[in-house]
Amino acid sequence: MHEELSILIQAQYPLIYLVTSEEERAEQAIAGIAQAKPQRRVFVWTVTHGIVEYGQPRNITQHNTVSPEAAIEWVTRQREPGLFVFKDLHHFYSAPVIRWLRDAIASFKGTQKTIILMSPVQEIPIELEKEVAVIDFPMPDMAELNQVLTNQLEQYRGRRISTEAREKLLKAALGLTRDEAEKVYRKAQVTAGRLTEGEVSVVLSEKKQLIRRNGILEYIEEDETIDSVGGLEELKRWLKQRSNAFTERAREYGLPQPKGMLILGVPGCGKSLIAKTTSRLWGLPLLRLDMGRVYDGSMVGRSEANLRNALKTAESISPAILFIDELDKAFAGGAGSADSDGGTSSRIFGSFLTWMQEKTSPVFVMATANRVERLPGEFLRKGRFDEIFFVDLPNTEERKEIFKIHLSKRRRDIARFDLDQLANVCEGYSGAEIEQALIAAMYEAFAQDREFTQLDIIAAIKSTLPLSRTMTEQVTALRDWARQRARPAASSVAEYQRLEF
Repeated sequence: MHEELSILIQAQYPLIYLVTSEEERAEQAIAGIAQAKPQRRVFVWTVTHGIVEYGQPRNITQHNTVSPEAAIEWVTRQREPGLFVFKDLHHFYSAPVIRWLRDAIASFKGTQKTIILMSPVQEIPIELEKEVAVIDFPMPDMAELNQVLTNQLEQYRGRRISTEAREKLLKAALGLTRDEAEKVYRKAQVTAGRLTEGEVSVVLSEKKQLIRRNGILEYIEEDETIDSVGGLEELKRWLKQRSNAFTERAREYGLPQPKGMLILGVPGCGKSLIAKTTSRLWGLPLLRLDMGRVYDGSMVGRSEANLRNALKTAESISPAILFIDELDKAFAGGAGSADSDGGTSSRIFGSFLTWMQEKTSPVFVMATANRVERLPGEFLRKGRFDEIFFVDLPNTEERKEIFKIHLSKRRRDIARFDLDQLANVCEGYSGAEIEQALIAAMYEAFAQDREFTQLDIIAAIKSTLPLSRTMTEQVTALRDWARQRARPAASSVAEYQRLEF
């Protein structure tokens, strides 16, 4: 951005719109550009102080320049080269202000004068659309954040930290402004008395505020680890292999950044849980994209803008995991929605596909789906996701492990339970159905004021009908589709397919 802004100024663009909330950092960048030949003076206008030369005290103002019309008139009269920064001028757009701006632009031809409109929101009057160049001022990169971190460490007796700890702290702060990074590093110092790798959680907590302000993304914290997921060993192995995929060491090795993965499967078999626990395994923030919040029919284009803002927020705090649960429902109408919603779903679907294809930021898309026939074919083509996994109903060993996990959460001593019998009784049950049967058995025993037993669990299992029987056709069709098109999440099936091949 710094280079682009410098080129526009040297090319004598009369009007530039700089979208940023970091006024001080942007002013420093502009002042640095102004030192290049021919040197230019920098003036800053605000409605509270009028026009003040950059670097001068605010009480040294140009007379009678508080009103935007008077300020633009003053800028027009200046004969020397200069950069004139107007902050939050969008609040004062009116016929006279817009006319003054257009007259100023016309008078700047052949001069070294440029007006820079600086604001955290982009609002451009239609009369100026052909005249203005728009630039998004980016968040601080790793180099800038490294300087912030170094300054904070020097304030605390020049403490040193390991290279790995420094990298994790810097990546945790990506997406924060320079002021936010300074504050959160100070907060970590105050909380723990020092800055170490272990204080990454304090830094990540600041990112939650970014997500809350966005309104469409949801920051998810998961207490469970990936070991609390029963079975799915092949899928776990794939994820553990890539636990350091976003590090600089991986880039130096020549590995590309992972794009994403799609997890298909029977409802209740741990797809969402594996997505959530991956966040802890990789040490990355998990952001859930709620497509229901994206759609907004209040005005044309609002839904598309909501999606762009959400994806921009995800990129700003990357590396991160973007979690889309039940992708088949979120984009089911994307193929042809002209009749139902005026094509909004189609446009959103197209925008999301384009972003997935062209994104260069380390945002790992993790999506789950139950009904593969509802997914548009564009999602399933090779290259869109790194891998498509199929999660089937748990086999006997996996059901045994699931029972062991859920019983261990609720009781310390589980030796009194026959896990082999329980695993055999619940054949065809999903992990979620097994957990609910256990909870139902506990309620039954609790109502009778006694400890629950093996027989209570078996009775609860026998009294429920699993989804695999109520929706046999759907489950069978999903299995048939996945057999040739997806990678099995269970290690036993994957090993069998490798031997068969």
